[in-house]
Amino acid sequence: MLEAAGTYRRTDLERRDQQVSWERPDKAFFAAGACHVLAWACLEVHAGRSLRLAAIRTPGAQEVWHTYAVWGDHAFDASGWHLERELLRANEAFEGRALERVPVEASFEDFCVEHHHRPPRDFWADPRPRAQDYVRRFVPPWGRDEVPGQCA
Repeated sequence: MLEAAGTYRRTDLERRDQQVSWERPDKAFFAAGACHVLAWACLEVHAGRSLRLAAIRTPGAQEVWHTYAVWGDHAFDASGWHLERELLRANEAFEGRALERVPVEASFEDFCVEHHHRPPRDFWADPRPRAQDYVRRFVPPWGRDEVPGQCA
């Protein structure tokens, strides 16, 4: 089910205590706090596809607050694969304001620095394997038969 990323915003405690944040369910963890890790994991898991990354921000703002992978007109985030326009619409409805999509072209490391996103070494544990496992749970728009590690 498609849900806005803001549905899972971290509490003050989850922001202060990385173990508490880590112990949230996967969907909450990857919707808020580790969406950028999930987006890059999607690129890695589906390396043979022409995926790219995008992010959401308030129009004109420098900082982005939600990052996701894009393939054609589909987007992947903690809610799984959906039409990108639906992902944007759900987030706008939840936030109650207009949002804009921006392409992400920086490397993972540069993105983390530029947008003040936590690099993997600053999480309670390395989130990358957890993110790759999470990506593999979802059937991509091109079908299950081409997903590494999935049964047909």
